[in-house]
Amino acid sequence: MASVACSALLTGCQTSIGGQTLPSATYLDDDVQYFPAGPEFKLTNQVEAARRYKAEQERLRSDLP
Repeated sequence: MASVACSALLTGCQTSIGGQTLPSATYLDDDVQYFPAGPEFKLTNQVEAARRYKAEQERLRSDLP
């Protein structure tokens, strides 16, 4: 019985904040993880695809008699 009480005290309790289940109350005191900066413009692939599509359309129009 003492081992169950001891393990409960040493492992902490789960908490729910903002719909997230966090491992313990001290989770909020942890250091923030580092995420490297990504590209500022998120639609690079879509812009490139549109550019290629327009170039292809212009090429097809120029091939018409």
